[in-house]
Amino acid sequence: MFAARPRQTEAEELARLRLARTDGIGPVNFRRLMARHGSAAAALAALPRLAARRGTPLVICPEADARREWAAVQRLGGRFLFAGELPYPPLLDLQEDAPPVLAVLGDPAALTGRAVALVGARNASAGGRRMAEDLAEQLAAAGLVVVSGLARGIDAAAHLGALRRGRTVAAIAGGLDQPYPPDHAKLQARIAEEGGAVVAEAPFGTAPLARHFPRRNRIVASLSLGVVVVEAALRSGSLITARLALEAGRELFAVPGSPLDPRCRGSNDLIRQGAHLTESVADVLEHLPEAPHDGPVFAPQPRWTDADRMAESVLEPSPPPDDAGQVLELLSGDPIAVDEVMRRCHLSPSAVQAILLDLELAGRVEMLPGNRVALTCPA
Repeated sequence: MFAARPRQTEAEELARLRLARTDGIGPVNFRRLMARHGSAAAALAALPRLAARRGTPLVICPEADARREWAAVQRLGGRFLFAGELPYPPLLDLQEDAPPVLAVLGDPAALTGRAVALVGARNASAGGRRMAEDLAEQLAAAGLVVVSGLARGIDAAAHLGALRRGRTVAAIAGGLDQPYPPDHAKLQARIAEEGGAVVAEAPFGTAPLARHFPRRNRIVASLSLGVVVVEAALRSGSLITARLALEAGRELFAVPGSPLDPRCRGSNDLIRQGAHLTESVADVLEHLPEAPHDGPVFAPQPRWTDADRMAESVLEPSPPPDDAGQVLELLSGDPIAVDEVMRRCHLSPSAVQAILLDLELAGRVEMLPGNRVALTCPA
């Protein structure tokens, strides 16, 4: 993470928006380019040379397109927050794959308070919804911000419960102008109007698609000190959020449910694996840390050091083809942790990152939330 600093000029912020909206420049590359060049304007100027050296096409987001999006967000009453720049959410900024830019409706200060996420089934039971509402209300009464994803079921119950006593944050999968589900448009507006915030990583006008929801889930997890799961099936988006929370070093809580209800099998399994059994708000407050853990809670993974990160240079010559082959042999259409790739090949962390950058710009791999990577076109 590059050090947070006060807001930049409008020209520099517009350049950051253009850099973030350029195809092939994901969150990790955005941070590398900013660290290497010091400003988005300088990074944009370097991109044509980078593309030429890589031999891959790179179409920079036109200034006119960025200005249109800027104006559209302002007309809606929103604003942009940029990674590394106050008042971007500090907990989210700790993540290497944090969104370079967030569009925000409401009060950005809601993104800086101590927060707990509540997530769960869309087709939640009446008991599950009541539990989520009660937990959210009591967490808000204790001064915590409640974070969720604006979905039906548990998410909506969490937002509504929090609004009774305090503030809530909704992370959405589409653009700010695309509430999802559509019948939650009034709830989205209420969250922004009553001291909370609505955040979107996707560009204005983006319709929420299935592939966007894991990215939304990582924002929910990363904004929070802990995640509470209320009713989750064995294969559900809530378990993705739980896994991302563990990878980010957040505490994990789960409300126990009936073993006869398939909506509870995933959340019950989390308790079996070590999540805090949660029956009341006291169970959350007792185990909620002041700051994120330095590493995953249940299964710590090796991390590369700050020295490794600073050694990265996106303008270094491409690695030898045989080195790229080592990396490609380890990849498939199923996502794998970048740390796992580093452990399995005989290359330095900086060399692996340089290879992955080449492959991403060439469109052969996709960098995914949780510092994972997958082939875009597996054989």
